[in-house]
Amino acid sequence: MTGSRAMRRRLANWLFVGLCGLATAIALGLLVAILWTLVSRGISGLGLVLFTLDQPAPGSHGGLRNAIVGSLIMCGMGMAAALVIGILAGTWLAEYAPGTRAATVVRFLNDVLLSAPSILIGLFVYELLVAPFGGFSGYAGAVALAFVATPIVVRTTEDILLLQPAALREAGMALGAGRALVIRRIVWRAARTGLLTGGLLGFARISGETAPLLFTSLGNQFFNADPSQPMASLPTTIFQFALSAYDEWQSLAWAGALLIAAAVLVVNIVGRILARESHSL
Repeated sequence: MTGSRAMRRRLANWLFVGLCGLATAIALGLLVAILWTLVSRGISGLGLVLFTLDQPAPGSHGGLRNAIVGSLIMCGMGMAAALVIGILAGTWLAEYAPGTRAATVVRFLNDVLLSAPSILIGLFVYELLVAPFGGFSGYAGAVALAFVATPIVVRTTEDILLLQPAALREAGMALGAGRALVIRRIVWRAARTGLLTGGLLGFARISGETAPLLFTSLGNQFFNADPSQPMASLPTTIFQFALSAYDEWQSLAWAGALLIAAAVLVVNIVGRILARESHSL
């Protein structure tokens, strides 16, 4: 009786492990297939021209310089706002309001915003900044990206600060420093690697967002570094070129997709390295 029960348990365990392994193999196989398709079709479009020429006319050769510059400008402005708001909000949750009802409400709303579809954020910013002012702009795109990145920075900031030992705060206050000074000079410095990791994760999250930019920055086929005007971006340009019937545009779309994937991969690798270093300190 005992032997048969042990055998059933071993069979159940082998079945569970086998299903887990099968699911992992399927997921890895799909990931490899996606990456192989992306690399095989995008590698031919990579070159110096991609970074030196702007969006071409249909049937012509060109690059993605205007889209790359536009993405960098909007992502940079969006991340600047997200870092300031996110770090301050995460610090309040971790240092000033732990266990309070207000912190619970703010944390819940942050989680809702974290899981909100990006297209809804784009529609909200459209009604907030585009429709009232009568035009699309890079500023509106940056605000939409900031809405997407801020919840990530808030969550990572709170988690990283809660991991810092209480002895750091006690030591600073024992020397007569106020709480704000202790947070700025001691806690933030001790958690700077984790805070940077949160910023990198937020940047990786928004670098490929398309829906919010379609409603806010729209796009621009010419080079434009003025955020008050419609501005091109890699995601929107890829979306436009991938749906076109021109081989040159489709080749640029695959090259732009490969460029974004490579950038996100590098950012995630750097973020994981920094996170591992912060845990080992």
